[in-house]
Amino acid sequence: MGQRNICTSLSRQQYSTKYKKHVNENEDEGKTRPFAGAQGWAWAGRVPQESVPRLMSFRLTVGRGLGYKPRIVRNRPLLLLALISLQLACSRNRDWPVYGGAPEGGHYSELKQINRDNVKQLQVAWRFDTQETGGLQTSPIVVHGVLYGISPSQKIFAVDAATGQLKWKFDSGVQGTQPDRGLAYWESGDDRRILVGVMNFLYALNANTGQPIPSFGNQGRIDLREGLGRDVGTLFIALTSPPVIYKDLLIVGGRENETLPAAPGDIRAFEVRTGKLRWTFHTIPHPGEYGYETWPKDAWKNSGAANNWTGMTLDSKSGVLFIPTGSAAFDFYGGDRLGDDVFANCLIALKAETGERVWHFQAVHHDLWDRDFPSPPVLITVNHDGKKIEAVAQTSKQGFVFLFDRSNGKPLFPLETRKYPASELPGESAAPEQALPTRPEPYARQLLTEDLLTDRTPEAHQWALEKFRTFRSEGQFVPLGTKQPTVIFPGFDGGAEWGGPAFDPQTGLLYVNSNDVAWDAQLALNTAPRLSGRGIYQAQCTICHRDDMAGSPPLFPSLKNVGKRLAPDAIAGVIQKGRGRMPNFPNLSGDEIGALIDYLTHGKSKKLSSNEPAPPSMPYRFSGYTRFLDPDGYPAVAPPWGTLNAINLNTGDYAWKIPFGEYPELVAQGKKNTGTENYGGPVVTAGGLVFIGATNYDKKFRAFDKLTGQLLWETTLPFAGNATPITYEVNGRQYVAIAAGGGKDLRSKSGGVYVAFALPK
Repeated sequence: MGQRNICTSLSRQQYSTKYKKHVNENEDEGKTRPFAGAQGWAWAGRVPQESVPRLMSFRLTVGRGLGYKPRIVRNRPLLLLALISLQLACSRNRDWPVYGGAPEGGHYSELKQINRDNVKQLQVAWRFDTQETGGLQTSPIVVHGVLYGISPSQKIFAVDAATGQLKWKFDSGVQGTQPDRGLAYWESGDDRRILVGVMNFLYALNANTGQPIPSFGNQGRIDLREGLGRDVGTLFIALTSPPVIYKDLLIVGGRENETLPAAPGDIRAFEVRTGKLRWTFHTIPHPGEYGYETWPKDAWKNSGAANNWTGMTLDSKSGVLFIPTGSAAFDFYGGDRLGDDVFANCLIALKAETGERVWHFQAVHHDLWDRDFPSPPVLITVNHDGKKIEAVAQTSKQGFVFLFDRSNGKPLFPLETRKYPASELPGESAAPEQALPTRPEPYARQLLTEDLLTDRTPEAHQWALEKFRTFRSEGQFVPLGTKQPTVIFPGFDGGAEWGGPAFDPQTGLLYVNSNDVAWDAQLALNTAPRLSGRGIYQAQCTICHRDDMAGSPPLFPSLKNVGKRLAPDAIAGVIQKGRGRMPNFPNLSGDEIGALIDYLTHGKSKKLSSNEPAPPSMPYRFSGYTRFLDPDGYPAVAPPWGTLNAINLNTGDYAWKIPFGEYPELVAQGKKNTGTENYGGPVVTAGGLVFIGATNYDKKFRAFDKLTGQLLWETTLPFAGNATPITYEVNGRQYVAIAAGGGKDLRSKSGGVYVAFALPK
């Protein structure tokens, strides 16, 4: 389970619902029998009608690349020899053909050539340098011995998975400025396709050549801005996670603006061959649809987001798709979207064939804290109350694991509903109650108090204490106000993040890496005229760059003195195209961009004429994402600042929990095991190992004992490995590969290098 073996008769995991029929060559005893197989591959055997261990004939059909031809074998010894030879050949290749390793999203591999006993012998097998900078968050895929990946600027490439030698590279001509975390693969016979997002476009590429397939969409691509019922010219959408493939469908969500105007977060299914739209699920319900009454009457026309930016998970057997969603726009004030806002902040189960809702669970009603479900869920089997239950586990930014019966959405551990404070803002109405799991215990701390402040130095502690006493710190779900900053703990980046957890079916353990630092946030009343440079900055920019333009590096850079670093044309280009985590702003006119640039570079708030289109009116603005850092730039809370956790989902107990990540300069001072912020998830193997990069500052790639959390091996990458690794086998040799690009530590350079490790030959 967890990896594709090209010989489907030997594989435990089925990766397609496509069935091929197997016809008996013997007219007297023959029957046609269907077998499920990985798409594009099949084996067929003639089975006598009576149940006896006797084979009268045998037909073997194998996909391209193995060199076998269909033939009938009427000699049992020869048949056994053929089967043994085939098994040996097939056992030497195990792919990683799906984002997360398998449709279930478990990040699990049955490979065990690399194990506890020999992992210290790992060495670099190959490196592929994209020759680009900017950072990487991509988890590549491997199919038929070819690794498919993405460069920092979103060029798509294929390399030999055993050597790293380039086979092809595709440049769409579109400058990628957003994270692009993965690709999807589909095949049927000789038709092999890579499905991948480049900004707002979804491409279908020939997997053998890298060329767009003209019969798909418009000359090989779909513009995801189209078909959303809004003005295409004003919309931003980027496909930051790969499509999910089900039969002949590809299903996508997308990343959208966190301020208004924003595109609606529709879930859409397209035909994989033609790119034609098959179905749409509205996460902001239209009139007559389930959940419509939880929004204002015209929200489906004006509101945005409630989107799936992090990816989905598929139950191939039942054909049910599990979709986590984020908050509605604007993230931190909802006076224009009063109500629970279903299907924002939900885990939604849909029939993949039709888009029909099966069930949903809303984790946060009327979200005012950007508490998206941040990662694809994991489909697992657990022992609960003496029964085996097919379940779905969903991690959260708040630091909790939600566990449900995947057939009906019933929680497997009780949820506790509590009352929370009301909003102090006129026009806002926070949800009076929210629910959180009682088990497992949260993997991130929930309430910041004075005893949890940093003691790194006496000076840092005193600074943190004085700063903390200006905050409001009351735990989860406290609405933001204008009078004082509110502590968000864990912060806006979790808790858990987009890398997702790994699940080990051998032990029932879920492995979750978590951030454990505090942020603070506040709202402010918008006072500037809407059609002015300052008014546009307040409406569109302060959410990331703050009122004082200081930003929150490294995620949100400072804009102070930006005019000395960039020419006006360069600033305009960033506004129009986006960069890093920043989206583009197609809703802004040329005059609005000019007024904004004047304000950024000279502090002049030019007023525009009344016939200019006005940005959406919002009475409050978010004053900016602000980490609670001490004057030296370290978290102002006590360590650990990042953790790696192993949670038994059969019982809800922790098997182990360790600090995860270090600051090299603090290690040099004797301060080890502080933990750090980390982005990118783990993989777990039958060899007893958990592999993970993720840590921002030490650039380490590590292997832990999956049962104890003991560090067994580590190496330093060329850049931080802020991506989820993969593992696969080619010609009998197991590899572990990771994308290393950095980009989250401003003190270090960024790049775009893929590195594969293996045992010595």
